[in-house]
Amino acid sequence: MSDLNTANEKLVSDFKAVVADTEELLRLTADQTGDKAVEVRARLREKLAGAKVKLQELEAAVVEKTKAAARATDEYVHENPWKAVGVAAGAGFLLGLLLNRR
Repeated sequence: MSDLNTANEKLVSDFKAVVADTEELLRLTADQTGDKAVEVRARLREKLAGAKVKLQELEAAVVEKTKAAARATDEYVHENPWKAVGVAAGAGFLLGLLLNRR
C-alpha cells in the first residue's frame, strides 16, 4: 500500500510541475500575436483548467486512501493489541540487531 501511496504522491508532484511549467509558458508567450497563437493559448488555458481540477481530485484521492489506511491500522491495533505489541517488539528487536552489527 505504501508503494502505491508513494507512486501517487510522485504523480501528484510531477503533475504540479507540469501545471507550473504550462502556466509559465502561457506567461512567456502572452505577447505573441496572431490568430493561431491566441487559439493555442485559449486551448492551453482550457486544458490547464481541466488539469488543475484533475490534480485536486487526485490529491483528494491520495489523502483519502492514506486516511483509510490509517483508520484500518488503528482499528487493527485496537482489535488486536497484543499482536500489535508483538509485531512492534519483533520489528524493534530486528532493527536493534541490524543496527548493532554496524
